[in-house]
Amino acid sequence: METTKIKSALISVYYKDRLEPLVELLKANGVTIYSTGGTQTFLEEQGANVVAVEDLTAYPSIFGGRVKTLHPKVFGGILHRRDNDSDLAEREKFEIPPIDLVVVDLYPFEETVASGAAEADVIEKIDIGGISLIRAAAKNFKDVLIVSSRDQYDEVVELLQEKDGATTLEDRKRFAAKAFDISSHYDTHIFNYLNQESQEQVFKQSVRQATPLRYGENPHQQGTFFGKLEDLFEQLNGKQLSYNNLVDVDAAVALGAEFEEPAVAILKHTNACGCATADTIKEAYLLALSSDPVSAFGGVIIANRPIDLGTADELNKLFFEVLIAPEYDADALELLCSKKNRILLKQKPVELSKKQFKTLLNGVIEQDKDLKTETEADFTTVTQREPTAEEKKALVFAAKVCKHTKSNTIVLATDKMMFSSGVGQTSRVDALRQAIEKAQSFGFDISKTVMASDAFFPFPDCVEIADQAGIKAVVQPGGSIKDKDSIAYCDAHNMAMVMTGVRHFKH
Repeated sequence: METTKIKSALISVYYKDRLEPLVELLKANGVTIYSTGGTQTFLEEQGANVVAVEDLTAYPSIFGGRVKTLHPKVFGGILHRRDNDSDLAEREKFEIPPIDLVVVDLYPFEETVASGAAEADVIEKIDIGGISLIRAAAKNFKDVLIVSSRDQYDEVVELLQEKDGATTLEDRKRFAAKAFDISSHYDTHIFNYLNQESQEQVFKQSVRQATPLRYGENPHQQGTFFGKLEDLFEQLNGKQLSYNNLVDVDAAVALGAEFEEPAVAILKHTNACGCATADTIKEAYLLALSSDPVSAFGGVIIANRPIDLGTADELNKLFFEVLIAPEYDADALELLCSKKNRILLKQKPVELSKKQFKTLLNGVIEQDKDLKTETEADFTTVTQREPTAEEKKALVFAAKVCKHTKSNTIVLATDKMMFSSGVGQTSRVDALRQAIEKAQSFGFDISKTVMASDAFFPFPDCVEIADQAGIKAVVQPGGSIKDKDSIAYCDAHNMAMVMTGVRHFKH
């Protein structure tokens, strides 16, 4: 395949690290180097002969560095077509030297936003010259090689070494695609920053870090995770997280965040099969496990306190896929790592997005995350009997678990432990019957529990079934035109019911 020798290069970068091997290679190949400001100083310290861009353009860097490379002698050198006689004639007429390689990166806009910097500082990190150089060189990939990130330096050095300082059209087109990936990602983040107040109804997301997964939900489906898991977790042991692991881990993190007291939740297929609080994390785990030790097999477990050796001893008796905790004692970690495929994640205190979205039909739907969690202050008692103090605590606990369970759902719980749930049913009555049957199958006394529903009761049948099972306190959003029928039944049978006014559907 035909190659084109690189004879001249423009280098203007924010980050100077990792650049030295490329500079040495360009020097060895006798490439003419143009540069600006701090990059020029760096290159000269590396022993490179550099032509200052301001000498080329006869203009200094102006407006505090906002304008350095924006000049026809720079962009003409990049954009002129080498096989176009008119372009070549104009290049000669205006004494524009050709530029075959552009090495440029962008101001750290994302990092500046993440640092909490003032708006004025953020705005100054909107790159103009750099993004323009990237687009120009990428557009003219037929003649120019664009290197748009320090992450590409090693690849470019290897490429130029292999081809004696030359590139093919295929090479240049590949790097042009990388460049437009970087520029589009950059602009997306600028838009989303500036759009926080105006809130134009436009869906723009860009995540450049991709992790190929073994497969998707099933082996015949391909899967990829886009994001930086290392920002949220340090993986201490085990195989790569699968697609299904990640979905369950997401659900576990959301449920785990609901509790301040020591708590453990065990999840299967995004639903809690066990959840409990206690004075110690070991007690919380044992209570959570007792809810449904059958479903806990192969589950995802989250704890909101460090894992000590005593807890690890108990955990080690169970086969589970993933364990998430904020910390692990050294001896506990050593024990848990005895099974090489067991995934152990150390959760970092990272603020998560308050938005969520998914593909649907021929588009995307986006919504705010469900961040509303009810407390006793959100309860409105609608029955003659007020729930007892103990029942109110249990209702709060049950409502937290119910919020994170697939609809239609019913959760039966005490103030410290989920007994059972009915999940993902097509009728709320079926969800309740499933919860009752499951609790009874493990020998639980249902009369000790309260009932939480993710949505209103369209008929009084659910409170009737709950009453017959011995349940005497209920929390639900309310809002049915037949709320009065459910309330009347509760009043006639000494049941307490509170309403929250907030529905928690989870499809």
